[in-house]
Amino acid sequence: MVQLTRIYTKGGDKGSTSLGSGKRVKKHDLRVAAYGTVDEANAAIGVARLHTAGKDMGGDMDAMRIIDGMLGRIQNDLFDLGADLCQPEDPKDYPPLRVVEAQVERLEQEIDRLNAELQPLKSFVLSGGTPAAAHLHLARTIARRAERDITALMEHEEINLAALRYINRLSDLLFVMARYANDKGQADVLWVPGKNR
Repeated sequence: MVQLTRIYTKGGDKGSTSLGSGKRVKKHDLRVAAYGTVDEANAAIGVARLHTAGKDMGGDMDAMRIIDGMLGRIQNDLFDLGADLCQPEDPKDYPPLRVVEAQVERLEQEIDRLNAELQPLKSFVLSGGTPAAAHLHLARTIARRAERDITALMEHEEINLAALRYINRLSDLLFVMARYANDKGQADVLWVPGKNR
């Protein structure tokens, strides 16, 4: 279990940080960038949850509760993903925490569950609608950036491929959730090509 007794260590004052293996790398290292962007996606999901939990949810309260339960599990999974990415190799003395296919499959099941209630799209969706949907779209774009960071890392180092699949499915799920939070797609803001030319 993690135990934090000191918040600042001064270890990074010269621009480096430690990976899970103890190896020191620059703070702009591709691996650090990848799990840093995963952390950013997690924070954006936390903001989205302000609009899916509690009294001021707006919209369909049952729909918001469904989404909020999923988001709570995802936030925990994203810490698993960060732990996976910060551990470049398997330690000899203990098994590393890795994202597993069951986590990816759960996201796929949740995509299918929510998407079954949505009308097919006839245009691209603009970010907006309800506050929950707007924040879910923002989290989606950050998850896509995390995916780009992970694929950049893959060009130089091996990673757990389930980690890449997880972040790819997550951005898809966040898109579906945003539509679900927009009155199950009825309040989606649709792109009108060339509307303002």
